[in-house]
Amino acid sequence: MVAHLLRLRLTMLGNGLRRSTWQVIGLVLGALYASSVFVGVLSGLAYLGRRDAELATTVLVLGGSLLVLAWWFLPLVAFGVDGSLDPHKLAPYAIPRKDLLLGLALAGVLGIPGIVTLLGVLGTAVVWARSPAAVAASVVCALVAVATCVVGSRASTTVLAPLRTSRRFREVAGVVVFLPVFVVVPALGWASRELEADRLSFTEFGVIISWLPFGAVWAVPGDVAEGDLGMAALRFAVAVGVVVVLVFTWSRALDRQVGAPVRGGTGGARVRGLGFLGAVRGSVVGAVAARCLTYWVRDPRYASSLAVVPLLPFLLVFLDAGNGTALLFLAPLAAFLLGWIVSADVAYDHGAFWLHVVTGVSGRDDRLGRVLAAGVVGLPVTLVFAVGSVWWTDRWADLPTVLGTGVAVLLSTLGLSSVVSARFPYPVPRPGEGPFASPQGSAVASLAVQTCGWLVLGALLLPTTVLAVGAVVTGTAALGWATLATGVSSGILWAVVGLRVGARIYDARSPELLQQVLASR
Repeated sequence: MVAHLLRLRLTMLGNGLRRSTWQVIGLVLGALYASSVFVGVLSGLAYLGRRDAELATTVLVLGGSLLVLAWWFLPLVAFGVDGSLDPHKLAPYAIPRKDLLLGLALAGVLGIPGIVTLLGVLGTAVVWARSPAAVAASVVCALVAVATCVVGSRASTTVLAPLRTSRRFREVAGVVVFLPVFVVVPALGWASRELEADRLSFTEFGVIISWLPFGAVWAVPGDVAEGDLGMAALRFAVAVGVVVVLVFTWSRALDRQVGAPVRGGTGGARVRGLGFLGAVRGSVVGAVAARCLTYWVRDPRYASSLAVVPLLPFLLVFLDAGNGTALLFLAPLAAFLLGWIVSADVAYDHGAFWLHVVTGVSGRDDRLGRVLAAGVVGLPVTLVFAVGSVWWTDRWADLPTVLGTGVAVLLSTLGLSSVVSARFPYPVPRPGEGPFASPQGSAVASLAVQTCGWLVLGALLLPTTVLAVGAVVTGTAALGWATLATGVSSGILWAVVGLRVGARIYDARSPELLQQVLASR
């Protein structure tokens, strides 16, 4: 039965690839990217093997713990457990529970994330090449670690399955999980810089993590390499016990899930007041802007982008080399993030976009209303971040440069986004889904559209960028003021051009645009 479930999983994967060329391209690109990641990880492990056992154990424990936590929690908001082997669909066949659990667990490994995880974890044996006993222990622990990842992922999604049908859970969980991940990379970079300065506390932190459910399995080979077999046995017992508890939890949750009726939808929606729309009287542009502002406040797909903005100063502080230069990017980066959201405005509307089509909203009113809504949010943030960054770094001479660059990025991005959203609406999470949900087979199309858009944006900003770099490097005040003048004038120019081009495209193909948006799944 387990073999049959695995064949069924592979057959479904093959059928999906035959139906969509984009999925084939995505699989090839994903495989190439995964291969490069695996080579990089293996190289890092080989280098780690030349360091002392204590440091190697600490790094493996911390890195492995992040991997386990990613498997446990990211599926709740990002990609979820693959639905091709839905337990509800398998319930009528009375598959023995042991076979069902084993089959679903092994099926979870059949995919690029699972295969890369398996190979990467097995690759940790390279670290202990000087100790045959530690190599053997690392292979055994690798299998336990993969089981911890996969079974934990299945258990978390199955236990929380009733909550995951709630729209509010997807909205809140997506932001809550994403925000800490946003600062993990800079935090790790900061930790690596502090490693040599405070090696003791770093090691002690690893020891604490090595006794937790997600960290114990990674410390066992290190204990074996150092000859501490008693400690290795204790940690291995903890690791195996974690897998047993996860299997038991998953089995009990699966019983409840299979026996419960399938529920869908987002539940009854509570009717709210008119909000911004109540302040609009007789203005089409104002009505579009008010509706978009309502989305910026209430729609989690917009709110998730806004939630990232306050974290940008902390990110740049981690990346700064100590001279404050990194913080000068704060205003332009925030301006880009807030301006580029407009490129997905029509796609985010989804079915609601039909109101614009059937009521005859002109391209000018539609484009201008959306840009005004984003400008109401983006311009104050850009100005505050520009002034705040030079105040914090005490580099007031760079204020004209930062202001000019930030305004140029915001206005140029809004103009370009007005064209992109009318001509190339890329797949986005639909209304009611979590802010980080990814429509099936959409990754390549979204990446292609956004990459091309960013390249065009870079070309539009090239004159301002050259002046800004020259002003910061040379410290010439005249270049700073030239950056301000060029940034504001070029930003206004590209915003006007983008609005006009986007309006013409919208007027020419609004019915086709509606059909394209509705066809996105």
